[in-house]
This record gives sequence, structure tokens and C-alpha cells, in this order.
Amino acid sequence: MRSLKFILFLALALTPVVVSGQNARLHFEKLNGLETKARDVVEVNIEGNLLNMAKRVLAKVDDEDAKKVALAIGGLQGIYVRSYNFEKEDEYNVADVDEIRNQLKGPGWEKLANVRSKKNNQKVDVYTMFEGSKMSGVAVVVSESKSIAVVNVIGPIDIDLLMELSGKMNIPKIDIETDKKDKKDH
Repeated sequence: MRSLKFILFLALALTPVVVSGQNARLHFEKLNGLETKARDVVEVNIEGNLLNMAKRVLAKVDDEDAKKVALAIGGLQGIYVRSYNFEKEDEYNVADVDEIRNQLKGPGWEKLANVRSKKNNQKVDVYTMFEGSKMSGVAVVVSESKSIAVVNVIGPIDIDLLMELSGKMNIPKIDIETDKKDKKDH
């Protein structure tokens, strides 16, 4: 009886760890119908052995920045990308993309940014998921009148290391003001 209670305790204690990593994964099945309508389709799934190999290669490269990237992505569990380009405007059902956006309104996701532009009917949404102070997932949804792109990154991401690498190794320059003790007051 005592061991059964212990097993139940462990199961309940570990459930949030297992579930939270899976909650950051988007359900791309909602987009499957777009493949028949799209002119070009890109599907990228980097996980498991392939992701582990990439981490090992980056860690062994004789370049300090590459090693920092390996550290920054060391805990990643998966990177998923879906991209669809269409011949004509409004050739896809907006409700399909809205179903992906609705997933991001679920528990744990926080909206980081959204952009709306009348040019090409562009909509960009960026969401993050945190476990404590560590980012555990990122999702980006971009839709325009003739294209859709969804990126989903799952696992802890070391933002401080990525900030340090911004502008290097084809990582975009990120200008976010941070509190530093060595800043001078004006």
C-alpha cells in the first residue's frame, strides 16, 4: 500500500513536467487540407535523433559562437515548420489558420506580439510559453493573402545566450534593452 501511494505521488508530481512540454506542441493536422490547394508546401520536423545530432555537431565545432548556440538550444525537444504558398489571393480557408491561432489562446501561452497590415492582408502572431522563468515554447503564425507560415519550437530556450549571439551566425540582431549595472544614468 505504501509503494502504491508513492507511485501515485510520483505520477501526480511528474504529470505537470510531462504535460507542459507537450502543451507547447501545436496540432498541425488542422492545416493538412491546405496541401492540395497550395502551389508550394514546406514541412520541417526536427526532433529526436536529428535534433540531438545537430546539438552534438554545434557543440564540437571549433567556434565559440556555435558552442553558445548549442548551449542555448540544448534543451530543445523539437522544431516544426509549415509553410504554404498559393497561386491566387484568398485561395485558402482563413478558419484553418484561425484554428492554429485558437490553440495559442490556450493555457500557458502568452502573446508576445501581433502585427496587422493591410498590405497583403498580413497577420503575424508571436506567442511564448514559460515554465517558471524558462521559456518552454515559441510559436509564430504568419498569414498573408497568398501564404501561410507556422513555426513551433518546443523546449527550454536560453534567451540570455541568444541575446548574446544576436547579430552573429545569421541570428538576427535583437535590440532589447536590459538592466545593466554598468549603464550610466543620463
